[in-house]
Amino acid sequence: MTEAVNSEMGTDPVFQIQRVYLKDISLEQPNAPEILLNQGEPKLEVQVDIQAKQLDDVNFHVTLIGSVTTKIEDKVLFLVEAQQSGIFEIRNMPDEQMNPLLAIACPTILFPYLRANIADMISRAGFQPVHLAEINFHALYEQRMAQGAQAEASNDSGIILPN
Repeated sequence: MTEAVNSEMGTDPVFQIQRVYLKDISLEQPNAPEILLNQGEPKLEVQVDIQAKQLDDVNFHVTLIGSVTTKIEDKVLFLVEAQQSGIFEIRNMPDEQMNPLLAIACPTILFPYLRANIADMISRAGFQPVHLAEINFHALYEQRMAQGAQAEASNDSGIILPN
């Protein structure tokens, strides 16, 4: 019977979405209502980060964290933070493909959900929605790998200094 189960599972690589969900979202307007009367030009700051962890032998949890801060002069108009997560089944994948899958493929799947949730939250707060620009997660991954290699070559502190 074990042989039958093993043959059903196979040895072919498997990459499947088990679940995509909004883990957390928050909106702050710390300077309302006074700042809402300010006619200054808002400045937008966007940050995106990726977290990944292994849940069991085949399931991985990936979270894409997005933060959008809008300021007028030096005061925050609004701040939206969201965590879009997914559970991905990954089996029989070569080790050298695991990091790219978790850092490129999974965030690429999660990003449209994150972008829509952030735009919706901003719109519900009474502002024009902010639609985040596409992110090239492959280029971001390559950049992080290069920075990591550069840091290893220059010193052993593990701290990456900007050029």
